Formats: sequence, C-alpha cells, structure tokens
Amino acid sequence: MLTRLRNAFAVRKREVVLPHSNMKFAIAKILEKQGYVGDVEKIGEGRHTTLKIMLAYHDGEPAITEVHRVSTPGHRVYVKCTEMPRVKSDIGIAIISTPNGLMTNKEARSRKLGGEVICEVS
Repeated sequence: MLTRLRNAFAVRKREVVLPHSNMKFAIAKILEKQGYVGDVEKIGEGRHTTLKIMLAYHDGEPAITEVHRVSTPGHRVYVKCTEMPRVKSDIGIAIISTPNGLMTNKEARSRKLGGEVICEVS
C-alpha cells in the first residue's frame, strides 16, 4: 500500500485503488485525518472489496514527500511510550499499532501507549 501511494504521488495521479484490508483501511483513515490524503472509501462487498484513496496535493506538490515502512515481517520494531519516534522533529507522523488500535505517534505518546511502529510519513 505504501509503495502504491509513493508511486502514485510520483506520477501525480488523482486516486489509488487497491485491495481492501482492515489494516490498510485504518492506515488510510489516519492519513486522511492528518491531511496527507483526500477521501478514503471502501468500494464493493464480500471478497472483491477495494479501497479507493484520493490523493492530496498542496499548491501542486504532493502532500506526502516521504513514506517508509519501519516494521517488516522479518524485523518487527517495538517501542515504549518513552521511546516513541519523532519524525522530522514532529512535523511528520509515525503510525503505531497499539493495544488500543492504530494511532499516530503523538496520540500514542499522549496516551502513554507503546507498540509496533508500522511506518513513518512526512
């Protein structure tokens, strides 16, 4: 999902359509709430559900300049609330998977929750 977003921003696409999963939907909703992407909607029902993400641009420039995966299947990265990463001096966000669901690093820090660092976006 992150690579599809990165590639779509690179060629100035207006939208990205990809297979739906609950994790992708939750990440997309966080990005929408933070202003990195436009509308996020789930299309279809049953087995062939897709996720449609409208991309956001500010003055013709992509809203997302960098996005990279931190935790991979071969190397999981977990942090405590006191060790929460600061992305570009808190200009960007990190998406954290906590026991209370997915949230940004700032929200997890304020709630004093640790978890797995999924990705960093700026």
